[in-house]
Amino acid sequence: MNPVDVAAFQHKDWASHPSEQLAEGIERQMLWGERLMVCRLSFAPRIITPVHSHPHEQITIVERGRVRFTVAGADRIASAGDVLFFPSGIEHGATMLDEPVVLVDIFSPPREDFLADARG
Repeated sequence: MNPVDVAAFQHKDWASHPSEQLAEGIERQMLWGERLMVCRLSFAPRIITPVHSHPHEQITIVERGRVRFTVAGADRIASAGDVLFFPSGIEHGATMLDEPVVLVDIFSPPREDFLADARG
């Protein structure tokens, strides 16, 4: 590994990694590099994220709970252990069901809007 790679390397423990409260019932933790971003989001039950789209590719891993995703107008239920791939530009949103939910979202490229929020 060259010195640049060593300097950029990160090893985190989500339990001690800082989080930010985005809204009532929504917390986010983030880790990113030049071409990839990981966001771990914790949601209270029954939180709804509006349908939206973005140019980033997204993979979502359901770490905990059950979620109703709306993808391109169709609903589907995902639960712990499920993995979803959202192509660039596809409309999607989520409704947390009757229990707390933890989602891990992976974006490429990193979401500049999220980084702007984190940097203040």
